[in-house]
Amino acid sequence: MSASGEGKAAAAGYVPHPYVGGRTAVLRALAAWRMRWPGAPRVIVLTGSPGSGRSRLITGFLMMCDPVHRKQLPLDDLDPATVPPDLPEPAAPSPAGRTAAQLLWLISDHFGLGADRDDDIFTELATREEPVTLVVPDVDRAGPVRAADEPARVVRDVLKPLAAIEAVQLLAEVPRDLAEELAGALPPGQAQIIDLDAPEWADPKGLVRYAETALAPGAGAPELPYTTDPSARRALAEALATRADGNWLTVRLAVQSLIVQPAGFDPADDSLLPGSVGEVLDLHARRLGADPRTLRLMLAPLAFAEGKGLPVQLWAALASAVAGRDMSQDLADGMLLAAPFIEPVEPSRGAGGDGSGEGNRDGGRDGERDNTADDGGAGSGADGGRTLLRLMHPGIAEEIRSGLPDVRDAQTKIAMALLEAVPQQDWAQADPYIRDHLAAHTLDAGLLPQLLTDPGLFAHADPVTMRAAIEAVPPEQLGAPARTYLRTAPLLTRSQAPADLRAAFLESAFVEDGLVAYADALHTLGLPLPWRTLWSVPLVGVRAVTTGSLPPRSGDGATAGATGGPDATSGPNATGGPDGMPAENATASGGAAPVAPDGSGAGPLPATPASAPRPVAAFLVPAGTPGARTVPGPDGGAAEAGDRALLVHDLLRPGYIDADPAQVQLPSAQAQEAAPFGLSRGADYLRVWARASEEVVAALLSDTPFTGADLSPDGVLVVATARGVTARQILAAAPATVPTVPAQRTGTADSASSDGLEGLEGDHS
Repeated sequence: MSASGEGKAAAAGYVPHPYVGGRTAVLRALAAWRMRWPGAPRVIVLTGSPGSGRSRLITGFLMMCDPVHRKQLPLDDLDPATVPPDLPEPAAPSPAGRTAAQLLWLISDHFGLGADRDDDIFTELATREEPVTLVVPDVDRAGPVRAADEPARVVRDVLKPLAAIEAVQLLAEVPRDLAEELAGALPPGQAQIIDLDAPEWADPKGLVRYAETALAPGAGAPELPYTTDPSARRALAEALATRADGNWLTVRLAVQSLIVQPAGFDPADDSLLPGSVGEVLDLHARRLGADPRTLRLMLAPLAFAEGKGLPVQLWAALASAVAGRDMSQDLADGMLLAAPFIEPVEPSRGAGGDGSGEGNRDGGRDGERDNTADDGGAGSGADGGRTLLRLMHPGIAEEIRSGLPDVRDAQTKIAMALLEAVPQQDWAQADPYIRDHLAAHTLDAGLLPQLLTDPGLFAHADPVTMRAAIEAVPPEQLGAPARTYLRTAPLLTRSQAPADLRAAFLESAFVEDGLVAYADALHTLGLPLPWRTLWSVPLVGVRAVTTGSLPPRSGDGATAGATGGPDATSGPNATGGPDGMPAENATASGGAAPVAPDGSGAGPLPATPASAPRPVAAFLVPAGTPGARTVPGPDGGAAEAGDRALLVHDLLRPGYIDADPAQVQLPSAQAQEAAPFGLSRGADYLRVWARASEEVVAALLSDTPFTGADLSPDGVLVVATARGVTARQILAAAPATVPTVPAQRTGTADSASSDGLEGLEGDHS
């Protein structure tokens, strides 16, 4: 099939596709692919230069596959070879703004797969009895962060494995530099590359029709001799199409320029006909009496804009930063100058996400959910009535960026201007665009590692964009806080938690990694954190935990002194203080300072008086764990070899305790009944609820299953996972916002049943 089909279709009297306006040869190839015509390739890779019309072509083809749109199209008047059969419409997941992982799980959701891992998705698709038909448009727009090169990841991690499955019929629109990589991974005959710029697929007549239609007064063009006279309009359309060398974007922008400002244009002057997007910009500026460089500087912030668009309030400041001079007046006077190249962004349809309602699944890259970011960030709401602007096409942005003398310098200036626009460096007051996309700008400027030391930014930024930006940095350039963030990011994206719960998850992670100063800083942000993490020990093999107390110590303090235990001699969880100071007097080097029982967080608790019971936590661990004592047998005698053992740890501060597990006293029934909080749990989540109101005050998710959990009467939550044991003092006095708990990952239903230390009653909720 080749462009010769255009002439045959015209000779037969068929009308062009009303939306595409031509492309008969390509539409014939796509229709043959859809009906699995003998000899048709199983995989088609559609490519071309920016502005070649790839997206428009895919849209027009999908219109003919959609039952609703088919009824609205004159199918009987079209070339029958271009009309796909009336089959169920193919899946068409959009990668725009999504990571490769989000796209993959969007596909999984569409087909109702029961996969738990990425690889399982491909396995399940390969074993389906019926063929799988996929159309993946706009791969060049993939990813929440432009500089992270997500299109390449989509091709390598999603499209190539899909294309390798014999049951999958794939049509993908990809950038030219990735087309050969995708098609070349398949055996000969299974894939075909359709390059819209190649002569056999070009459609010069269709481009003329497109220009002719756009120049008509009925399409918005002013009534001028060369728009109202059909022959003159046809001649101008042919001249524009010829000069643009087949690039549809160039023609579109040239017509837009004429519509916005027809003065100064002479259709007979070939020098006013642009041959590229860059020439459209320059010719338009000169016709309006402006310096082309001024127009490019005005548009530069939009060329670097992330997400859905740039808030209009930030435009002047960023343009001035790039230009090195005040551009406010240029923007005020230059709306007509910029008008052909920009467009407003429609307001968001709902809080968080892209409003599509698609793909919100606990899956993806380590459990990443599809909360594609609005400018309000994850969970922070819609755009709040702000006006967002963007360039009409990515090809314009590419032209603007390529014309700058130093792209990295421009991004550096933009990043610095965004930082300066944060009031008192308080991220809670920052424009949502700055919070969510500053990391992307600093990544492109090569400055992101220097930014990744601010706990406030970690808490307030959209975790999808922040994670994508950090993952694009070479690991050796990341500091400890950034590594902790990456470790926690799957929980943040999966839960779609708002800023206060993101801060809470990060606070615990910082304590677990020994970054106590960062954990403390999160408590100074004014966010209502539901807990304060008291300590954490990296202990492997904990099978259950319980809370209790040791009896009052004797006057000589011989009972329950500080001891070693796992990792007791060094690191953030060392139990002894300087010079062998007992654990209760040591600084909280392994965790944040304990808080008062009322949750006031007013600094460290006083040392437990010798005359008072000492709150402790006991861990059930494998026998042989350093520092652990064997659990007594049922008759009070020594346990047999191989039985499990117990470690005793201070409940309120870091430090193991050398104590006989038999001395640990469990809370009384009266204390449990009087406790302000209760605990319920699933496989990978816990909920703490207020007994008085029965409302949830704290919710904890984990990326690994819980192996034990208990809640003391005074509200200290002790949790064990495969990573270790962590204690959190519940601070919330009122119901807190609860993150979404994905249905497919909840495991068992909420239950107050014991995890059970043998001989000790765990989970006193």
